[in-house]
Parts: sequence; structure tokens; C-alpha cells
Amino acid sequence: METGRIGRRIAYWRDRRGFTQADFGRLMGQTRRWVQDLEGGQRQQDPRLSVLVRAAEVLRIPLEQLLSDGPAAPPPASAPPVEALAVIDVLYRPVEGGEEPPPLGDLRRRLTYCCEAFQACHYSALGRDLPVLIVKAQQASARSGAGAESHVLLSRVLQLAASFLHKYGPAVAVQAAVVADRALAAAERSGDAVAIGAASRRVAKSLTYQHQPQAAVDFAIGAARRLSADLEAGGPLGLSTLGMLYLNAAIAAASLDRSTAAVREASEHVDEAAEVAAHQGADLDEDFTMFGPTNVVLHRIDVLARFEDGWSALEASEPLDTEALGGLSRERQAQHLITMARAQLLTRSKDAAAESLLEAARLAPEEVIGRQSTVNLLADVVGATAVPGGELRRLASRCGLPA
Repeated sequence: METGRIGRRIAYWRDRRGFTQADFGRLMGQTRRWVQDLEGGQRQQDPRLSVLVRAAEVLRIPLEQLLSDGPAAPPPASAPPVEALAVIDVLYRPVEGGEEPPPLGDLRRRLTYCCEAFQACHYSALGRDLPVLIVKAQQASARSGAGAESHVLLSRVLQLAASFLHKYGPAVAVQAAVVADRALAAAERSGDAVAIGAASRRVAKSLTYQHQPQAAVDFAIGAARRLSADLEAGGPLGLSTLGMLYLNAAIAAASLDRSTAAVREASEHVDEAAEVAAHQGADLDEDFTMFGPTNVVLHRIDVLARFEDGWSALEASEPLDTEALGGLSRERQAQHLITMARAQLLTRSKDAAAESLLEAARLAPEEVIGRQSTVNLLADVVGATAVPGGELRRLASRCGLPA
């Protein structure tokens, strides 16, 4: 075996998975210096086959990817990553009885960890834990005599799975729609208004990804109108759910063909969300929504950018409170930076657009690399830049783009 080539392949896949050398060393039960030597081809006795097998497991790739003579080509951003494929795989397995699922308290703690991983844009970590959580939550809900609490938990797990799959766009749109529908069915079995509202916005988002924006608007607004009394009576959790339904409707309306009516409709739904946020009174992370006045402003900017009104989007961003923005999750902050890059490119501020994308990649690499919509935007920014800087070229290379 050629140690140097294998070391370079390990370094490539380690970087793709977002692991530092220290991270990879811990997972391998070795030191950072050991990883440096391995990747640099300086370990004469390694890599033994057992080492390569373990490395492939840690990196979640076939062993052949480390043994291949050809350089490992970056997977196209349009193809879902292995983590998404693992989630899809368990969705189509029958629910088996077998061993007793963990107590609901344990499952809730696992769900909290996974939701926090999502908000931190640690999608690789989320993809490792989510398939098992789906299986266990399905078993708990399928037990004889399972109560509303079990159905709510299953719905929330499936909602997270839908949100995770939505990150990868059209490549998994059908599977995301399936899991969103299952989340809504579980929520309806529970009779819990918050769960039904939260699941409904995942269904609406799935309709948008399936190029049915008007159906998505109608579905989200229909759910908001039907559930508004219960949600408004549910305190911050209910208000956050209601507000996010309006924001989902606004984003769906922004996917309609641009017209005066479409712009007005999207703006009205943002305004409805703003009223709910004012009633709520602060930025809160109820049910991991990050809903509040700041998130409403971010969605207003996003709607304008989607309608390709870059100047208005930038103008709408001016009142943003930097401290309040910094208090949101990494996922929301990175999404905002990507939206700003789109608006900046629309206004021919290509250097500012490049810096926004670079900042998003520094803050949350997995929110940029491997996501088709962001890679497409990056390609546009690189194409509009006469002489891309070194950091921008490196980011493009990591996304599989020529630069």
C-alpha cells in the first residue's frame, strides 16, 4: 500500500466530515501527532488493514475510497450525503417489536441533543444519531396503549428528520415529503395543537420543495387559522408555532412567480408573524424555533431576496440588532449570511457577497458545503469575481467547484 496516497485520502475525507486532526485522533483512539504522521505518509508500519477499516468506519465511507488508486472525487452537491441516506433508509423499514424502547425521558434527551446539533449545523453528528432515534421513537409510539406523549415525541423526531432532509433540496424532496406527512399524522393522533402546527409547517415546506408554492401557502395559512385560538392560548410555545406558520407561508409565497399580488401576499404573512412576535415580546427558542422579532426581520430580508429585490433586502437588513442576531442559532445566522450574499450579488456587490459566504462557511461549514442551493450561489459569486481570493478559491474547491 502507498502510505502517502492513503494518508492524503484520509485527510481529504476527514476534512469533508468537518473533523480536526484532534477530533479524528480521538475517534481513532490515537493522538493528533499520530494523525499528522498518518496523513503525511510518515508512518512506515501503518496503515495496517485494521487501521484502514476503522478509519473508513469513522469517516463513514466505503473502505475502497481509501484504497482506490484514483484521487477521491468530491461527491456532487446534488447527491444527498451518506447521513441523509441513512435517515431515508430507516424510514422504509417496518417497525419491529423486539426489545423494549428506552423510556420517553431518555428519548426526549436524545431528541434535544439532535435538535441542538441541527441548530449548530453539525449535520454529520445529527445524521449519526437520528436514524436510531427514529427507530426507537417509532417503537415507543407503536406500543400497545401508547399515549399522546409518545405520539408527540414521534412527531417531533420526524419533524426534525424532515428539516434535516430539507437541507438537501430536490435530491430528497420526495422522501422529505413522506416523513413530513408521517410527522403530521403522529401529531394528529396526539391531538396536541403545537405538534400539529409544527408538523404542518414541515408539510408546507415540503410542498414548496415540490414546486407547489401556492398549495404550501394555503396549507400553512389554513393550519394557522384553524389552530390560532389554541396556539395563542398556549403561551410562548404556542405563539412561536403560530408565528413560524406565518413565516413558512411567506417563504412559500416568495417562491411564486413574481407579481405585485405575490409580493403583497408574502409581505402580509411576514406582517402577521411580526404581530405574533410583538405579542410574544422577545426572541425565544421555544421548540427550537428561534422565533421572535429578529427572526421575523431575517425572513423579511429573505422574502425580498427571493423576489430578487436586492436593494430592498439590504435596506431591510439595516435595522438589525447585531447583538440580537448573535443570540440566534448558528443555523439561523449562517442562513442569514447566505441570504445577504444573494442580495449583495443582486446589487453587484460581489466582494461583499464573497465575504458573506466565507463568513457563513467559517461559522457553519456544513451549512455551505454540500448544499446545492448554496453551492450554486457560490458558483455565481466566483463567476462574477475577476480574480477570486485564495480563501474563496479554497471554499469553491471544497464544494467541488473549479476556481
